[in-house]
Amino acid sequence: MMRIRRSDPFRELMNLQEEINRLFREVFRTRPEEEVAGGWTPAVDIYENTEGMELLFDLPGINKDEIQVSVEKNVLTVSGERHLEHEDRPESYHRVERPYGRFSRSFTLSPNMDIENINAEYRDGVLRIVIPKKPEAKPRQVEIKVR
Repeated sequence: MMRIRRSDPFRELMNLQEEINRLFREVFRTRPEEEVAGGWTPAVDIYENTEGMELLFDLPGINKDEIQVSVEKNVLTVSGERHLEHEDRPESYHRVERPYGRFSRSFTLSPNMDIENINAEYRDGVLRIVIPKKPEAKPRQVEIKVR
């Protein structure tokens, strides 16, 4: 009696991909952090209101000392680095999906922003940067006089 064997082409393709990845790691001796350390881009939300602009960066797992905020010629740059937690034991990783390595984001600010009074705070993995508008750029209410 002949048995019919069911084939799962997707599982076979995944197994093949994993085997190819394993071979490349062995040939090029890469560590897990090197596979994803080519740089990454943190997510950012940008809000503007009448008082100024606010930028919120998602930077979980990064020490405050690993983050740099700078402004040069109306360009705000946020850069830093996230390290792999257990760099000394890369062979113990089964999967590395969170990005690691250096990052940098730059934003051109409008000339009506007050770059001398930028405020940055870091809490719970979120970097919050507040950039106020220059006083002359803020909308103002004009009083109507009655005669």
